[in-house]
Amino acid sequence: MTIALTHATDLVVELSRPHEMGDCPAGTRRIIPIVGGTAQGPLLTGRILPIGADWQTVLAGGIADLDARYAIETDDGAVIEVLSQGIRHASAEVHARIAGGEQVDPAEYYMRTAIRLESGHPSYDWVNRALFIARGGKVGSTVRLSVWRVD
Repeated sequence: MTIALTHATDLVVELSRPHEMGDCPAGTRRIIPIVGGTAQGPLLTGRILPIGADWQTVLAGGIADLDARYAIETDDGAVIEVLSQGIRHASAEVHARIAGGEQVDPAEYYMRTAIRLESGHPSYDWVNRALFIARGGKVGSTVRLSVWRVD
């Protein structure tokens, strides 16, 4: 049995300055507000609404546990909730370059997310009936994700 993937959209998620929580029992925590962006692709096109955040926890070994929730407003007015959970890890050198604001090729580190989409709009009921995965990376003050529907 094989799994097929269909390219759904490419996201450019705009971020503002992180709110550092410091070293907590679960790891080093930060909240990164999501303030806008775009969705462009064959199945889903629109804008990312300026609501939501990534509640990030950096674990031992530099593994970042990603937990983001935000929303897309499609070009035809539907609102789709995005729940994205994943991981990112990189060598200490690559992590320092990313933290320093350098544009690092996402091929130099690992960032993957599992995504659930939800909408009450009848034209987008299909998002409620599928799982999505994404690969991407941080570029400046944005995260860029290529999102694929698992068929």
